[in-house]
Amino acid sequence: MARPLTHPTIFDRRQLLLMLWALLSIGFVAVSMIGYFVSKQAIRETIIAQDLPLTSSNIYSEIQRDLIRPILISMTMAHDTFVRDWVLRGEKSLPDMARFLKEVKERHGAFSSFFVSDKSGIYYTAEGALKRVSSFEPRDAWYYRVRGLSEDYEINVDPDLANADALTIFINYRVFDYSGNYIGATGIGLTVDSVRRLINEYQERFKRKIYFVDLRGQIVEFGTNRKQALDLHTIPSLGPQIDRIISDRRGSYQFEVDGDNHILHVNYLPELKWLLFVEQNEAVALSAVRQTLYTNLAISLVVTLIVILLIQFAFNRYQWQLEEMASTDKLTSLLNRHAFTILIEKLIAEYRRAPRPISMLVVDIDHFKRINDEHGHHVGDEVLKIVARRLESGLRESDLAVRWGGEEFLLVLKACDRNEALRIAENLRESIGALPLELHEKTLNLTISIGVSEFNGSESPEQTVDRADSALYKAKNAGRNRVESA
Repeated sequence: MARPLTHPTIFDRRQLLLMLWALLSIGFVAVSMIGYFVSKQAIRETIIAQDLPLTSSNIYSEIQRDLIRPILISMTMAHDTFVRDWVLRGEKSLPDMARFLKEVKERHGAFSSFFVSDKSGIYYTAEGALKRVSSFEPRDAWYYRVRGLSEDYEINVDPDLANADALTIFINYRVFDYSGNYIGATGIGLTVDSVRRLINEYQERFKRKIYFVDLRGQIVEFGTNRKQALDLHTIPSLGPQIDRIISDRRGSYQFEVDGDNHILHVNYLPELKWLLFVEQNEAVALSAVRQTLYTNLAISLVVTLIVILLIQFAFNRYQWQLEEMASTDKLTSLLNRHAFTILIEKLIAEYRRAPRPISMLVVDIDHFKRINDEHGHHVGDEVLKIVARRLESGLRESDLAVRWGGEEFLLVLKACDRNEALRIAENLRESIGALPLELHEKTLNLTISIGVSEFNGSESPEQTVDRADSALYKAKNAGRNRVESA
């Protein structure tokens, strides 16, 4: 049974596929990265120019509604004629003042309400007289600071003695009589926890970090989710900018925390005398863009794989056809001389690395010209095809069968010395001569002559072929239908 015809791969396409893979991958990655950085820059500009300023304005409006209100309440208390008249009448009815403070506290939902008389030094609350302030008591320093203020009020954070030292934000408002003389301080207090809850609501609503900073660079109030030193000067990347930020009172800034870029918008709240910091972690804002980048890269990888597979499929199909046309004799489907030239170089290179004998057989169909003359060229062509198939069927898979020209064939036997080559040549001669051909109701008895040579390791492949060819002529001159060795 004839072995299937195989066509060797002359062109190695792996390098081309790797190059295409690299070019496609670089192209997809470059496009994805350019899109990512363009989107990143656009998002950053949007955050700086629109998002944070708008958020800051919204928060400022909320603060004016929720935190400025206690200032207005304290101002109303300070200008209430009851307070003035009660002090000017000598502070005689303690229940009246307690009732007034209690009503303010309950009506406006304050944590505490108070009045401190400058004349008597008594600290009044909704529960009555709490204590007498003293300039020697550190906890009363706030009152003497308020008494010396040039402005109408101040906001400070202190423990509330009247409420188990709960940390409280106080609005301390100066009170004057009808002649403009200072007579005391009044106001209300809000617990820090309530303000924390308020800020946490802002942070949840606006998806930003929000905190207040005083004019010394200290965080005076912050949400419970924020874990940061109170003094912003101690933050490595932000600290060097704090003095300029306080001086500017308003603007956008950038700094790094743990490798992430943070964008900061600052707004000054003159009513509170605090700076409102609205901070955005750029990495959080870019998470969706990064996810898009990863998706694009994954899609690019899949597309690249599909393209490479399609290209490989096309190569497998078209390269086989091209190589078949370029390396195969059209009539016999054996290799042609061009293919032999390429493949013998590879074979000799293998021999140089690991010497193993190589033998060559030049085969000629005896009296082929007579067949053409007597039966026509179409019969001659059929004879060439049949002889080619019989020759190939007698070879190993690793051997090469070449249409050398006209009625001549070249057989290259790998790992085969001269003696083994002579045996194979004799088998081929006998197999072809033993089976007459039946073509177009004609019987043809074919014989072949073969010349054999073994590559000696120092000569060129062409010289080995020439020696086999000389042996062939020796066989033809000796009567044909025989095998001769060089």
